[in-house]
Amino acid sequence: MTDFHTDIMPLRDPLYRLALRITLDRHEAEDLAQETLVRLWERRDHWDEIENLRAFAFSVCQRMAIDHVRQRQLHAEREQDIAEHQRQAMRTEEPDERVEMVKRLIDRLPEVQRTVVQLRDMEGLRYDEIAQATGLTETQVRVYLHRARTRIREAVAARPQEDL
Repeated sequence: MTDFHTDIMPLRDPLYRLALRITLDRHEAEDLAQETLVRLWERRDHWDEIENLRAFAFSVCQRMAIDHVRQRQLHAEREQDIAEHQRQAMRTEEPDERVEMVKRLIDRLPEVQRTVVQLRDMEGLRYDEIAQATGLTETQVRVYLHRARTRIREAVAARPQEDL
């Protein structure tokens, strides 16, 4: 039997990180993670019917975060602002900021690639769990992950060695 405190509450931080990766806003991510937990609690009578509750939770969180971003119609404007900020930050960064640079590069990825990278590389979900959470096929998950990692590697490789 599923217990909210032992099975659901430990998902709070991973849900927050997923929402943060999608929305790029800490406050919105906190709200979305909390709202996901509320929605899971509201469906507590149906938990036994859900095959993989963890993947279901990520799916709920992802859909809410994407809906939130789309409702704000922020995507185009924010991409321009982020790109400019990152170009300026990359010019002045120190060698020990390599991790931050990679995080910024991830933030610049298309939404679906950011999500797949977050779920696989940061949260450690299996390909089948990511597919279930996102509604993609496992093949699509692998393709998006490969493309995202390739873009990051190319961006890092394009930087002069002394900047890294």
